[in-house]
Amino acid sequence: MTELSLSLRTEPFRASRTRRTIATLASAALLLASWPAAPAFAQSAKQKGPPLLRDAETEQLLRDYSRPILRAAGLEKQNIQVVIINDAGFNAFVADGRRIFVNYGALLKSETPNQIIGVLAHETGHLAGGHLAKMRQQLANAQTQMIVAMLLGIGAAVAGGRSGIGAGGAAAVAAPQSMIMRTLLSYQRQQEESADKAGVKFLNATGQSAKGMYETFKRFQSDSLFSAYGADPYMQSHPMPAERVEALAGLAGSSPYWDKKDAPALMHRHEMMRAKVSGFMERPETVYRRYPASDNSLPARYARAIAAYRHGNLNNAIPQIDGLIKVEPANPYFYELKGQALLEGGRPAEAIPPLRKAVQLSQRSPLIEMLLGQALVASDNKAYADEAITILKGALAREPEVPLGYMQIAMAYGRKGDLAQADLASAQAAYLRGDHKTARDLASRAKTRFPIGSPGWVRADDIVNTKPVKN
Repeated sequence: MTELSLSLRTEPFRASRTRRTIATLASAALLLASWPAAPAFAQSAKQKGPPLLRDAETEQLLRDYSRPILRAAGLEKQNIQVVIINDAGFNAFVADGRRIFVNYGALLKSETPNQIIGVLAHETGHLAGGHLAKMRQQLANAQTQMIVAMLLGIGAAVAGGRSGIGAGGAAAVAAPQSMIMRTLLSYQRQQEESADKAGVKFLNATGQSAKGMYETFKRFQSDSLFSAYGADPYMQSHPMPAERVEALAGLAGSSPYWDKKDAPALMHRHEMMRAKVSGFMERPETVYRRYPASDNSLPARYARAIAAYRHGNLNNAIPQIDGLIKVEPANPYFYELKGQALLEGGRPAEAIPPLRKAVQLSQRSPLIEMLLGQALVASDNKAYADEAITILKGALAREPEVPLGYMQIAMAYGRKGDLAQADLASAQAAYLRGDHKTARDLASRAKTRFPIGSPGWVRADDIVNTKPVKN
């Protein structure tokens, strides 16, 4: 995937891989479309694109982290989203102009809000600098140069073969390729350095410390010392670790906000987020080692409650969650957790009241509304069908790329006997999952159930006639 990221790659490119690498970069630059996902810190359904995670609490925190940075960069009105990738590695990147992708590993390993905010500031630097569009142009130029170099090299190779000098022809092919790759990588290193500078600028503009950004790259330097030893600095896509850390030390250290600490309330939210990520994404033994029973802090209790329900101990988890609610009765995400645990534990009717409370306290978070809609549908009570449809429609209007929402509303329509709308919603879910054949088949059937020219017929016809984008 062509990406502009904060990770420090130290594996050197080899001349023999140059053409394949440029071709891969060029084709992958346009891969990112819209990837749907499911709510409640769940992995997205099987689909094309990277594996995404969705969680209302974590996404809200990331919005709060990124909003001042985007405002300082002049990008506040661009509706740029921070998207969570299901990957344990510490990395973040931009690969289109609309989203910043952050691995859950980066969230888990960031010890302070300032560290992940520094990451977001760096990636915003890429967006503000228009680096993706510029890199695509560089890739296009490199491809043209590669073709010319290969043609010239082949001519030299043919001439060398006739004269009995084979090695010279091979060198004539390899040397220009290596030079083009070095030029391309040099350009990308310049973009990374530019993003670092812009990130520090945005942090200063928002009165935030750049220490977290420095600490992040300092960690990369330590992790990369062995693999970077002896590497050719001109064959790296990112600045060498020591150089980057040295440059950042000067930039960040000169900030008047260097020693500014994260607010206690923000630090609490960050620790709660990390506990949630651990509880959902790590093995139970890892969770209990990270948050032992002797740790009575709220984040530790949060992580252990999640781990208990996630690994089949619902009767133990519910009292733990109720204990969390007692400490913070206005926290919508504790009610969401209780509802999700009951729903996934096969007790959907009991999940409805806490999920209603979570929707209310979260000011109608669409992801939590979808979870409530799912509980209403799963309760197998026909009296809930209309309410489920109303709630799911409202949620999908604000989060239109979540297959689970369409799946649930299809079931609700089925309960009412409205097979036309059920087929249409099922087709929309299949389309978002990337299953275009099933989507077309369901939409074709839906068309036969709707009056010709009606809104439902038109939407179904759009799905039937939409051609999937080929990567």
